[in-house]
Amino acid sequence: MITLSVIVPVRDGAAYIADALTSLVRNRRPDFEVIVVDDGSADDTGAITDEFRKELPGLHLIRNQVPVGLADARNVGLKLASGKYVTFLDADDWIGRGYLAALVGAIDGLGCDFVRVDHVQVNGLKRETHRAPAGRRGVVLDPREAILPAGAKTMVDYPYAWAGVYRRETLGDLLTFPSGLHTAEDRPWIWRLHQRARSFAAVSISGVFYRRGVPQSLTQIGDERQLHFFDAFDLIFEEVEERFLPKAARTFCALLAHHLATGERFTPEMLARFEARGADRVRRLPEPLVRESVEALEPEQRVHLTRFLEVS
Repeated sequence: MITLSVIVPVRDGAAYIADALTSLVRNRRPDFEVIVVDDGSADDTGAITDEFRKELPGLHLIRNQVPVGLADARNVGLKLASGKYVTFLDADDWIGRGYLAALVGAIDGLGCDFVRVDHVQVNGLKRETHRAPAGRRGVVLDPREAILPAGAKTMVDYPYAWAGVYRRETLGDLLTFPSGLHTAEDRPWIWRLHQRARSFAAVSISGVFYRRGVPQSLTQIGDERQLHFFDAFDLIFEEVEERFLPKAARTFCALLAHHLATGERFTPEMLARFEARGADRVRRLPEPLVRESVEALEPEQRVHLTRFLEVS
């Protein structure tokens, strides 16, 4: 019986995939499986992964001939997973020794639907621990009660799917990512999880090392995939309960301001399209909520959204 399935989506990850797989070798157990979904790589990602089969007996390699994007690559892995629990690892990140066993121990001990953990952000030689924004640790909580307050950072502002472990039997389709999204796929996913799951906990485990500044990362790229940010929030606003709408609006406005502040990565044509989508989404939100959300921003962020108030 497989206890834990680790899903690793990757595209053109030859520069980093060996680090991720080596860290998984150091966490291997007979009841763990690793599912690598090679999403149409044009480099040696698949060949490098193949070299780890002896060290990782539970390794499965799935190759997509045509890239489908991160969300659907994770969904491919979910369909093949056989573990009682599932977790995720991006191919340019890695985990510490004993991390996977700690995840299983936490969710086994607490008996909840999912457990969220801290992570270590890596930027060159710099290491910084980022804590999951839960006020209480090591106790089972109602996921819905971790969405508010609107004016503070809460668990829906910590969307990283890889920072946790999830019970497949009870969560079922809630683990599926929105198809077609190439960025911001974690946002509607975490909102749905917190609105519909029955129980969760946050624990003080920080074994994921999240590598920043990777050139091919979508956070560094300003092509049309960034427009999926709006598609992701359209999904959130379609499903959000009324009492959570102020939180969703504040999060959207803060992230929109951040994207506009880093607009130099866009071409002029892409920036115009991004701003047009932003103005359209703002118009479809209740004006008092937009004004309240913009006023809550820092002045340097607020300036990027003020002009949208005139068209809302």
